[in-house]
Amino acid sequence: MLTKEQIAKRIAKEVKNGQYINLGIGIPTLVANYISKNLDVVLQSENGLLGIGPFPTEDKVDPDLINAGKQTITMVPGSALFNSAESFAMIRGGHVHLTILGAMEVSENGDIANWKIPGKMVKGMGGAMDLVASAKNIIVAMQHCSKDGQSKLLAECTLPITGIKCVKKIVSDLAVLEISPNGGFILKERAPGVSVEEIRSKTAGKILIEGEIPEMTFE
Repeated sequence: MLTKEQIAKRIAKEVKNGQYINLGIGIPTLVANYISKNLDVVLQSENGLLGIGPFPTEDKVDPDLINAGKQTITMVPGSALFNSAESFAMIRGGHVHLTILGAMEVSENGDIANWKIPGKMVKGMGGAMDLVASAKNIIVAMQHCSKDGQSKLLAECTLPITGIKCVKKIVSDLAVLEISPNGGFILKERAPGVSVEEIRSKTAGKILIEGEIPEMTFE
């Protein structure tokens, strides 16, 4: 199975030149460390940052520069700081090309649940609902199964929904999958050393498998 860093590195391959990208809390923030230096992209954080660089080394930490997950970050030349109203105007206006989010559950129709577990204290939904309603492309970074071994890729989400039919692609610790327009998880790649049978057994929703499924690469 992939580490969190490997999931982020694989997602970085999905980044295209010229994109404005929002990185959600958790695994998605790690993507900043793996984006090719040959690409001209701009990373946005909903708390009012445009132009985020890789995570800082210990000697470069600035406690005044944090992302939406309260992690210290770096900023690239030409970056900008602004208030949340401007940040969400950017998001709601459809100016973010790619959003990378974590998830607790994803359904075979592309629904996502990633903000609340009933009965547990949460700080709130943050910007997740705005992001999934407005982004042109949503990729989910997640663990394929919960800690007790239950699949998180389901026929229908059981947790409170963040957005409906919005996820395009999932990169889990086991596989890369796309959401079929007709419903179902299309298996595109498998993690090194992971079999198609294991992925099938750990996917509770409908999984679609055609032909030989290649192992994923990270370059």
